[in-house]
Parts: sequence; C-alpha cells; structure tokens
Amino acid sequence: MRRLFIASFAYMIAGVLSGLFYREFTKLNGFPEGASTQLGLVHTHLLTLGFIVLLVVLALDKLFALSRSRLFGWFFWLYNAGVTLTAGMLMWHGSLTVLGLESSKMIAGIAGTGHMLLAAAMVLLFLALGRAIARDRAAATSADTVSALSA
Repeated sequence: MRRLFIASFAYMIAGVLSGLFYREFTKLNGFPEGASTQLGLVHTHLLTLGFIVLLVVLALDKLFALSRSRLFGWFFWLYNAGVTLTAGMLMWHGSLTVLGLESSKMIAGIAGTGHMLLAAAMVLLFLALGRAIARDRAAATSADTVSALSA
C-alpha cells in the first residue's frame, strides 16, 4: 500500500508541475493561447491516470488486499511504465508543437506502446480484483457455514 501512496503522490506533484510547465513554456515561446498542443494534456493525464486512479486502487487494496496477489505486482509496474511513457510522449510531442518542429511516427509508436501497457495493466488489475472478490466471497460463505454449525 505504501508504494501506491508514494506513486500517487509523485503523480500529483508531476501533474501540477506539468501544468505549470505548459503555461510557462507556451508563454515563453509565444505560442498562441488556445492553440492545440498535446502539451496541455500531460497535466490531466498525470493527475487522472496517475494520482486519482492510484488513489482508487489504494482504496481497493485496503478493502481487498490486492497487493498480496502476484498479478498486482505486475499491474503496478506495467501501469506505472504505461503512464510514464504516455505522459513523456505527450510532453515530447507537445513541446515540439510549441517550438514549431515536426513530430515523427516514432513518437506516436512509443505513445501507442504506453497505451498498450496501460491496457495490459488494467486487465491485470481486474483479474486481481476478481480473484480477491471471489476469495472474500468464499471466506464469507465459509464463515456463514461455521456460524450455522455452531448455533
């Protein structure tokens, strides 16, 4: 649970700082206000995918002890790699746009890899959650049986 808390906090800081970077970098380079750039998406991606999602997972871990599962370890590292890769590519592509430089297909490919890691991590999270719910249901059924027998 501590790793989730630390990661969530780190994404909160990174999300706020990326918003500051976006505002100052676009001003410094005379980028037209309201013009489209992926740089503005870094802030929301880090806050939503990093900070908020990991806080929700932290609550689920508290309820279902998800971190005991081997699947959860895989989820945690794949998810963080996916968020970091996706946000990094958004920042890179957005910075190139602000500077008036061309992007490459390589950036899109790497960003796509980040999204695939996120998707794989979400599948692992749901598998771990499903197993934890089944484990809790089995424990509750067992406890009901024991209390019925002792009554």
